[in-house]
Amino acid sequence: MRWLITGATGFIGRRLVETAPGPVTVLARDPVQARRVLGPVDAFRWDALEGPPPREAFEGVEAVVHLAGESIAGRRWSGPYKEALSRSRSQGTRNLVMALQALPSRPAVLVSASAVGWYGDRGDEELVETSPPGRGFLAQVCQDWEREARGAEALGIRVVLARLGLVLGPGGGTVQAMLPLFRKGLGGPFGLGRQFLPWVALEDVLGLIRHAIETPAIRGPLNVTAPHPVRQRAFATALGRALGRPALLPAPTPLLRLVLGEFARELLASQRVLPQVALDTGYVFRLADLDEAIRAALR
Repeated sequence: MRWLITGATGFIGRRLVETAPGPVTVLARDPVQARRVLGPVDAFRWDALEGPPPREAFEGVEAVVHLAGESIAGRRWSGPYKEALSRSRSQGTRNLVMALQALPSRPAVLVSASAVGWYGDRGDEELVETSPPGRGFLAQVCQDWEREARGAEALGIRVVLARLGLVLGPGGGTVQAMLPLFRKGLGGPFGLGRQFLPWVALEDVLGLIRHAIETPAIRGPLNVTAPHPVRQRAFATALGRALGRPALLPAPTPLLRLVLGEFARELLASQRVLPQVALDTGYVFRLADLDEAIRAALR
């Protein structure tokens, strides 16, 4: 089975290309650079905001995995950056679906990335795929993003909306971003640390994407999170324990807001997300224990 992957040079995309069970085609702004990063793959140029990708890129493709989009945690959320975050997801996904519509023979499944930000800040409420959407900027971005992806359903394509949690893995993701402070003994919880943090190991992100492609019963939202969300204070303690460093200094809420702007609101949000669809369809998590997942991310 040939997969087509967008966002293939990113943290998740690189590993997805490596572990795909068959040949891979990628769409990238710079196909030459993509081949340098990924090795011998079929790469086609596509700027997600310019228009649909080329038809020839879909030759023989049976599954599409759409990961492309500006990094949510890349920088302070200014007005222009928020616009770029939203457009890269909504317009990019719309252009991808337009390309699928024009194909004489279409892939069977589209797995389109989304995020647990869809649920907004929900306190201690347990959130599954059938829970209602939340409020706020990121929640609205995710809802618009998913609506564009669902446009492929009218084309007879099975659509899976992969709502990603905070990904733990070597070479990137949540743990790598926190390492500098924690290694200096300056790490700790954000705010009061009582908010739930829906984490997931990179190995299970890859496993769940493949599970979604290979399981026809999965349609619509799929929470890509570990089955045991923890409070942010417990996560900070586990990371400090793995590094042999204290994790006692909380990052004060006013400081987070000063440094990160509106993005601080998302870091302080509580999302007790459970992967109900994954469990109901027989997926067995490879790294369901937080301490084990953190150790794997540090290797």
